[in-house]
Formats: sequence, structure tokens, C-alpha cells
Amino acid sequence: MTTIRPEANDSVLILRPAQKWRALNLREIWRFRDLVMALASRDVKLRYRQTALGVAWVVLQPLIAAAIFAFVFGHVAKLKSAGAPYFAFAFAGMLAWTAFNNTLTKVSGSLVQNSHLVSKIFFPRLVLPISMLLSSVIDFAVSLVVMVILMVIYGIAPHLQILLTPVWFLLILLLSLGVGLIASALMVPYRDVQYIIPVATQFLLYASPVAYALASVPARWQSLYGLNPLVGLLEGFRWSLLGTAAPAWREVLYAAAFSLVMFVLGAYYFKHMERRFADVI
Repeated sequence: MTTIRPEANDSVLILRPAQKWRALNLREIWRFRDLVMALASRDVKLRYRQTALGVAWVVLQPLIAAAIFAFVFGHVAKLKSAGAPYFAFAFAGMLAWTAFNNTLTKVSGSLVQNSHLVSKIFFPRLVLPISMLLSSVIDFAVSLVVMVILMVIYGIAPHLQILLTPVWFLLILLLSLGVGLIASALMVPYRDVQYIIPVATQFLLYASPVAYALASVPARWQSLYGLNPLVGLLEGFRWSLLGTAAPAWREVLYAAAFSLVMFVLGAYYFKHMERRFADVI
């Protein structure tokens, strides 16, 4: 992949071969920060401009899902919620899951949805998936306010570990961004990926401790179940907010390492495939 570097004379642009590892060229991304903000702002506006309920959808989706999970898993199945009210327990899980799912969905489709830009204009293609993160952050912030209201209603006092909530959210973003970068690069030549992702995330929803606690999984299956990095992230996120049982450090370290490695691999694969985007898309 070639990069464009401005010389002393801004009117002259020189094309030079990229180095072997330039997947995270933050300086280049910073040069296009105005484009990142413009695309991010456009994404937020388009998402709510023609919806009757607007930003209320951000709150209604996890609320309705939490209510269904609380009824099915808490009332019908009689599963335990680690000492927390089941509705608040399920909503906290949905809050983290929605951040992961929305980010993965938007990042994976960022290239195909902006094919007209990819094929006609030069800019770092990594700008497109990164611009999708702003709406995920806004959605999370809005839903987090609802989570705080639920904590007040149920009398859940915050603990010191609540300060770690942004850390869990950041790890969830890194994981979803890493997977999304790989999926977005694959979606350019293989459009079937856009149909696989919703099905895969639906299965992953029930294979992750979103609506139930890790303790509900039989002990003989927990080691295999723990291979899912979302297990440690969701348990840690809920522990920070609700003061439920703390996740094992082994699960936390594994989830954090997996998220970081997946992000690096996603960025590398995206950069490796970038040279073909304009020709194939």
C-alpha cells in the first residue's frame, strides 16, 4: 500500500511505498480527523433523522430485551442473578452486549456502505470504521444514564470498582472493532459476510452471559465456555456496575489479551487488504 506525504510545498504530493507495519498510522489518521468527525456526525444524524422515536430507540431496545430476559430467565427458568435484581442484572448485560453488537455491525458494513467514497477519493480507509465509533459511544452514554436510574430505583449503591467501567467498555470496543475490521475487509469481495454476521451474533448472544450469570453454566462446561472472551468482559462490566461476584483474574487477563490481539490482527488484516478495496468494491 502506498501513502501520501506532503512535502514543504503543500501543493506537491509524493507517493512512497508503505512500510511493512503501518496498520496503525495514527499520524495519518490525525491528518484526516476532520473527515472522521464529518463521517461520524453524518452517521449519528442519519440514524435518528427519520425515526419517530429518535434517540429513544437507544433506550427502548435494551430495556425491552432486559424485560424479556428477566421474565424468561428470571421468572420462568428461575436462574439466579448473582444477588442483583434480575431486571437491572439483565439490563447491565444488554448495555455491554449492545455496545459490542452495534459496533461490530456498523464497522463491518462501513466500507460497503461508503463504496462511492472508497472508489473515488483517496483517504486512509481506516477512517471509515473508526468514524463508526462515535455513535456507539453516544448510544452507550445514553443507556448508561438509564442504568444509573435503575441503580437508584433498586437501591444499588455504587462500589469503588465502578471506576473500572470505562476500562471494560474500551476492551469491548477493541474486541468489536478488531472483529469488525476483519469482517469489513472480507465483505468487500464476499458480500455474503453481511448476512453471516447477524446470524453469528444472534448465536453469540445466547452463548455469552448476557441474560444469565456465569455461575448458571454447569461447572464441567465452564472451561470451554470461558474461551468466549465476552465472558470475562461481561462479568467484569456487571461487577463494576452492580457489585456482583468478581470475575476470575484468569478470565479477565484472557479477555483483555484476546481483545488487544484481535484488534491488532484486525488492523493488520484491514491494512493488508486495503490496496484491493477500490478495485473490487
